[in-house]
Amino acid sequence: MTRTSDVVIVGAGIVGLAHAVEALDRGLSVTVLERDERAVGASVRNFGHGCLTAQTGEALGYAARARGTWLRLGAAAGFGVAECGTVVIARSAEERAALEELAGLRGDDVVLLDPAQVTARVPVEAAGLHGGAFLPRDLRVEQRRAAGAIAAWLHARPGAEVRFGCPVLGVDPDATGGGIVVRTGRGDVRAHRVLVCVGHDVDRLFPALADDAGLRRCTLRMLQLRPHTPLTVGPALLTGTSMLRYPALAATTGAAALRARWRAERPELLDAVVNHMLTQLPGGDLVVGDTHAYDRTPEPWSDERLDDLLLAETRALLGTGADVVRRWRGVYADAPGEFLVRPAAAATTAVSVTSGIGMTTAFGLAPAVFDRLDRPDTSARPDPSARPDRPA
Repeated sequence: MTRTSDVVIVGAGIVGLAHAVEALDRGLSVTVLERDERAVGASVRNFGHGCLTAQTGEALGYAARARGTWLRLGAAAGFGVAECGTVVIARSAEERAALEELAGLRGDDVVLLDPAQVTARVPVEAAGLHGGAFLPRDLRVEQRRAAGAIAAWLHARPGAEVRFGCPVLGVDPDATGGGIVVRTGRGDVRAHRVLVCVGHDVDRLFPALADDAGLRRCTLRMLQLRPHTPLTVGPALLTGTSMLRYPALAATTGAAALRARWRAERPELLDAVVNHMLTQLPGGDLVVGDTHAYDRTPEPWSDERLDDLLLAETRALLGTGADVVRRWRGVYADAPGEFLVRPAAAATTAVSVTSGIGMTTAFGLAPAVFDRLDRPDTSARPDPSARPDRPA
């Protein structure tokens, strides 16, 4: 196996594919190398939620830029991307206050709802509702098809090749005359530049870089549920726990008051770092989650109490029972900051989204990474706290 490309990308998850799409858009040839036979990591184990509005700072900029790319790729590659928005449920005065504060900051991107307007949009239990908000710019992506469809679409384009079942063993300078040699279990690939987009597994190739970055794995408990009463849930659905996770909401005084009250009344939600939310799959089942636990090497055991907690929260939210169809453990890279972009070796850069928002931001992050790499001073090692520039 011999091929020379302008760019070799290691990893065919959404972050790697986003950089491959950007490379092609810039007129570069690209080879994507993926160790598995298909995407099986964070890119398919998620909610398919393009959570634009609840981001802040550079993540908000990346998400806004990614939105248009998702819509373009959904049409081109043939997978679903719905402009369905998000409904955030408020079941307390503190949650309502958090939404009102966000609406004051974001204007038309946050539409406040009274209880009747909430139940008209989503099938949630009416008792105890304090209202909610609709976030119209958020997207829902058909997450279990998107990565495979994008990979197939890329592979069919001139100048691109996607190779599955091709584990990368190392990256070295090409001693025969410039460039980089990417050593794989199926032969060498040569490139002028390498991007390693393997999420939490960057420590498998570059452990010292991972140590320096403080990288660890965040594991999530997630469920696929089939409601006893058939439901139609068009938008993504967030709850008060989500207000403690997403930065634009977590920064509000209402969220701070909610956290303080739950510390006394609902400590189990805080202990499990719950973000109780759901989206609906095309067949009608619900993707429900999630809890969060952090470790460099996670324990392999599942805790049934976490699934029971998610099931109880879902029953209370929807007012109906549901059968568990599938259970799984999600996983993503976690480190200080939201994005890790660092030199890893000669002409080689490691890129990971370290905050669980790869689906939301990757197609905005990729242009910023290429802009940064094109600058003449990129051979110097950046300050560890530096982050990619926010796109215009």
